[in-house]
Amino acid sequence: MPNLYLSNIEKDDMVTLYRWFSDSEFLKYYDYYPPIPQTKDEVNKTFKDYTEKKESKVFGIKMVQNDSIIGIAGFDDIIFENSVATLFIGIGNSSLRGKGYGKETMNLLLNYGFNNMKLHRIQLNVLEFNFPAIKLYEKSGFKKEGIFREFVLRDNKRYDLYLYGLLKSEWDLLS
Repeated sequence: MPNLYLSNIEKDDMVTLYRWFSDSEFLKYYDYYPPIPQTKDEVNKTFKDYTEKKESKVFGIKMVQNDSIIGIAGFDDIIFENSVATLFIGIGNSSLRGKGYGKETMNLLLNYGFNNMKLHRIQLNVLEFNFPAIKLYEKSGFKKEGIFREFVLRDNKRYDLYLYGLLKSEWDLLS
């Protein structure tokens, strides 16, 4: 029985998103941009851009049992002509990390991307120190395809950014 579902981001969800995007620890793992806490106006602009750009599809990750939002996920940099998109997942509530919700979200996203969006390739970027995410991606069938060496500066130290990809034909074999 599923624990999660993907939904549009609702106005009521924004209060939770403001909290996550003002948390530098969440942002440290979420993106390769500097983990600088964002104001409400900056978060509003980010999500307005997501909804207005056809190159992005963003979802709230919600609990079936009570409809509460526990994270965000989706696709960015969608190139429809090539049937390619970049996947992202962020479990915002730190107490819910490590409980299998990332894996369930990944399955929902891959199913949506390959079956609903008819993608041929789904790719992602991950920071070298994000070990739980790397483990999830590799268990989901993603292949490490490259490294941007010393791409990210965190706490005055340089880190690599790993590039991963998964083709529909590979996913079909796993599902």
